[in-house]
Amino acid sequence: MSIRDIESVEEVVFMDEIFDCEQPRRKKKSYRARVSPLEMYSDAEFRRKYRFSKEGAIKLIDLFGAQLKSDGRGGKLSPELQILTALRCWGRNEVQDDSADLHGISQQSITNVCRRVALSIVETRQMYIRMPANLDEKVQKINMFSNICGFKSVVGCIDCTHIRIPHVPGNEGHYYINRKNFPSLNVQVVCDASLKIMDIVARWYGSAHDSRIFNESALKLKFEGGQFHGRLLGDSGYACTPYLFTPVLRPRSRKEVRYNAMHVRTRNSVERCFGVLKSRFRCLQTGFRNSLENIKLYIVALAILHNIAIIFNEEEFPVEEVVEEQELQPIQAVGRGAAVRAAFIEENF
Repeated sequence: MSIRDIESVEEVVFMDEIFDCEQPRRKKKSYRARVSPLEMYSDAEFRRKYRFSKEGAIKLIDLFGAQLKSDGRGGKLSPELQILTALRCWGRNEVQDDSADLHGISQQSITNVCRRVALSIVETRQMYIRMPANLDEKVQKINMFSNICGFKSVVGCIDCTHIRIPHVPGNEGHYYINRKNFPSLNVQVVCDASLKIMDIVARWYGSAHDSRIFNESALKLKFEGGQFHGRLLGDSGYACTPYLFTPVLRPRSRKEVRYNAMHVRTRNSVERCFGVLKSRFRCLQTGFRNSLENIKLYIVALAILHNIAIIFNEEEFPVEEVVEEQELQPIQAVGRGAAVRAAFIEENF
């Protein structure tokens, strides 16, 4: 055999060794088993874990599911699973990794799911969160408040509540530290007598005073422009105006004492609203662990879900008694607001 023949044989053997080697195979992606919580739990267990009844949850899926359909690539998440995952995260305030394990979703996907669901909910904001738009709606709101204890001409109750957030880094971080010495957003809410939220502002840092939030809100401009028939009730942290009545700080007559008592009973609607809202969605009570941008989005989305729960006649959860700290410096009523309030007390009490 010649040298050329030997080299040819060696080349063939070498090529055979290459093709005989086992080629590395791409690892097949596996997905966790996913079971519908609607089938997994009893009615009572489902409501406790997801904060809505099964019937209510199915209605939510019908309302928002169309906006959450995926393109089918990879391990797609059904609209049902996305909505239920978000409800459980917000309602039970579970650590995201725990909720991911329960629903067969990676922990990294939980934040994306919650944000996607929140965005689809917030798109309906004008439908579910709005002040009365016409005279009939305004009269209806006023009559609902009047039925509580007879306080006339009230179209809504206003107050703020603090929602705990993670520490905000940077030069602006200290603005978010509230008077109770923890970082928060100070969220302004106006509600009606049925505890529905009619207006919400969820962008102010924790050190902002309640009165400043209202003074710089679009709602105040609408009241000053005469768009609403009736007035708001607020605590002594607000300035008394013709369209926002506050308590009399030092009542000197029986009429003023009676006014204060009825003011407290009527304005208690907004305190109850906060209690019902936070008892259904525990993350609002214990605080968020998300980015500031997502927290603001979630607060508005949960306010919408709160209103939807009332529309669906969903049963309320037991409310923990939370004492809201009063403003450190009550605002003394002076000027035209005080005069209008005095005339109202004299005429009606």
